[in-house]
Amino acid sequence: MAEDPITAFPPQLSLDVPELTAVLDGRHAEIRTAVRTLLPSYASLLDDAERMSRGEYRERVLEVVQEMAGSGATGMGFPPEHGGGGDIGASVAAFSTLAYGDLSVLVKTGVQFGLFGGAILQLGTERHHEAYLADIVSGRLLGCFAMTETGHGSNVQALGTRATYDAETREFVIDTPTVDAGKDYIGNAAAHGRVAVVFAQLEVAGEGHGVHAFVVPLRAEDGTVLPGVRIEDDGPKMGLNGVDNGRIWFDGVRVPREALLNRFADVTEDGTYVSEIESQGRRFFTMLGTLVQGRVSVASAGVSAAKVALTIAIHYALRRRQFETGNGEDGEEQLLLDYGLHQRRLFPRLARTYALHFASEVLTEDLHDVFSGIRTDEESRRLLESRAAGTKALATWLATDVIQECREACGGAGYLSANRFAALKADTDIFTTFEGDNHVLLQLVGKSLLTDYASEFSDLDQLGMVRFVAGLAVETVLERTNVHKLLEQIRDVLPGGGSDEWHTDSGLLDPDYHLAMYRFREEHLIGGAARRLKRGVDSGANAGEVFSEVQEHLIRAARAHVERIVLEAFVGVVEKLPDGDNKFALNLMCDLHALSGIEADAAWFMEHGRLTTQRSKAITKEIGELCRRVRPIAGDLVDAFAVPTEMLRASALLGERTA
Repeated sequence: MAEDPITAFPPQLSLDVPELTAVLDGRHAEIRTAVRTLLPSYASLLDDAERMSRGEYRERVLEVVQEMAGSGATGMGFPPEHGGGGDIGASVAAFSTLAYGDLSVLVKTGVQFGLFGGAILQLGTERHHEAYLADIVSGRLLGCFAMTETGHGSNVQALGTRATYDAETREFVIDTPTVDAGKDYIGNAAAHGRVAVVFAQLEVAGEGHGVHAFVVPLRAEDGTVLPGVRIEDDGPKMGLNGVDNGRIWFDGVRVPREALLNRFADVTEDGTYVSEIESQGRRFFTMLGTLVQGRVSVASAGVSAAKVALTIAIHYALRRRQFETGNGEDGEEQLLLDYGLHQRRLFPRLARTYALHFASEVLTEDLHDVFSGIRTDEESRRLLESRAAGTKALATWLATDVIQECREACGGAGYLSANRFAALKADTDIFTTFEGDNHVLLQLVGKSLLTDYASEFSDLDQLGMVRFVAGLAVETVLERTNVHKLLEQIRDVLPGGGSDEWHTDSGLLDPDYHLAMYRFREEHLIGGAARRLKRGVDSGANAGEVFSEVQEHLIRAARAHVERIVLEAFVGVVEKLPDGDNKFALNLMCDLHALSGIEADAAWFMEHGRLTTQRSKAITKEIGELCRRVRPIAGDLVDAFAVPTEMLRASALLGERTA
């Protein structure tokens, strides 16, 4: 055969795949390796999900979760004195690696140890830790995180469940006043949960104090539902049918005064409400802020699901041939991955997966530092909350997009249940609304951008935010976000900023150029949102109407902010690597990710004078060139994800058919 012009494209890279895996695994390589070693033992679960009844599958998932608890892999984030590993960062790393396997196991693990156990740990005090944590970590005590209600999801402050203090008996009375106030979609509720952390409106002596969390028993040890508690099964779902989601109602259920998780507020025996945080709104947001680990974990899990899909699709494209090459020599059909369109479909998504992996790693380190007490300042906590919300949104949208494109790229074979795409699509679809709807989360990011991260603004609602921003000069908003500093740094490297160089094809692969474009977009969108809010209120319009009209703009500004953070994380990793082929490969990935993002938003950059038609065409051409340079190393790049072969469940796709 004639020399393949694609594989001959210089430079010829020779990747050290284990070393690249080590770069991806970071400081938690040991726990990731341990989980990857553990996963093949449970590969049969991927078959069980299809052949077992829903009830049988639920019991099998429970069995696996409890076995994993015995291995210590699920309790890394809990204190050592209660049987945990004392490493919050390691707990996220373990969780994200579990996402290579059966996702019902992943989610049930998240419910038990992340949500239920995490709420006891973060919202409770020593009395709760001593009473519950050891049994939770070991998997002996199964529980629920009962926050969401049928009538209230993201708007947690408006929950309907009530907890009224009875000073005579020193008990709280838990009630579900309306059908819509029933707890819904609650994992572990339908079959296995014996205890729930219930979020309810606290009322003491006729005065409301907002949402608080209580430990409420649901079932006796033999599984019998306790008096006053009513539970229904949510029934079959699109996916994750190994998780027993259910609805819970309470009718005068009494729990002792000590059932209140009292880290931030308490009620004395005589019925006096006490809290060191005076503002009810700030107290609420402080409480929710302690639960941010869930968003960090779901973001990492979404990236892992994308890695599984890409590993299957790229290796399939390295084996599957379609149509002759046309050179007339031997009539051999061409590999799918040699087609430019196939590269265009998969490689930018591969690059984005790498980018969001590294962004998730930075987020995990931030989480570890804040919750381990390494960083104790309020600004670090607010930055963590904002970054977690934004990264979770982008990472879970990534999973949905990548899995769909990879399924299509595998044709009819990708549609077979014998391969992983059916389960991946069904099981990850909920990720975009787990831990908060993605658009609501980006709205939270936008609010933090406009009102600063200072704690004094944390309890502002949407209308309060509008009024606050309207009272500031736009320059003040930009100053609070430090975006104005970015603008000064990038004027000289943008078209129209005083340098003709950026109108040519030169500099397209310069990370300074990439960052400049992303930073300019962020600055412009934040400033534009602030101006629109201010202009609307100044005109006398209703604050609610103003927010509604600017909401889409605010979401876009928030997304631009997170996109910039993701790119900075990727650039930062590449800069620190020692010279060599691995660094060259990751630099290719970073360039491809950055330029693909600019290309996707080319119309906006053109509208705002930051991209000429000529340069836009040059970027599109450069992306094609980058894809061709990635082609010879694509297999190595997905192998570096180190997804256990048993977890791919794609023998028909990967040419490993059995008789």
